[in-house]
Amino acid sequence: MLDVAMIERGLEKTGKSKGGLAAAMGVRPGAVSEILGGERLVKASEIIPIMEYLELNLAPIMGRVGAGAVIEPDYEQVPPEGLGDVTLPFPIMEETIAFEIVGDSMLPKYESGDVIVVYKDQRHPLSSFYGEEAVVRLKTGERYLKTIERGKSPSVVNLTSFNAKPIVGVKLDWVGEICLSMPKGQLERLRAKSARPRKKGK
Repeated sequence: MLDVAMIERGLEKTGKSKGGLAAAMGVRPGAVSEILGGERLVKASEIIPIMEYLELNLAPIMGRVGAGAVIEPDYEQVPPEGLGDVTLPFPIMEETIAFEIVGDSMLPKYESGDVIVVYKDQRHPLSSFYGEEAVVRLKTGERYLKTIERGKSPSVVNLTSFNAKPIVGVKLDWVGEICLSMPKGQLERLRAKSARPRKKGK
């Protein structure tokens, strides 16, 4: 669902103008102001132009996350803007970031090369994630894709996976709640599709 808040966020984040958005939508300049003011609804045919112009379907790949492999961000050499973007088939309502999975400890659910999209900010307390898969960053800096389990005290957790020994009694600095996952094959198909030149209308 595309709403006013998403459009406003897209305009602010990209620095693009309402006039530019109107041109991308193929409407008169005042139509965007009417949408933002609640005087006009977004038409179904306008969703994709808005989404693509304001980059509402892009999530920056901010590095790699270990599913068995250990990822130490200090040695990863990731630029501030990330390693590139993953293009999603629909707009995302909140700020999201993505990580490429490295390792096989979460097979068969996740494979190396898949991409996990997570919410950028931790929105819920740690205890709400017990029993749930998430991208986590330890206090010591390493990142993992694991299932979070209750530890011996409220300040520590155990991290488990399908095919690796549990990591016991660690403190977390951040929990990235999973928004969606994209298999490697699906990503390749989406990238190939976006790379094709579009046919111009008659």
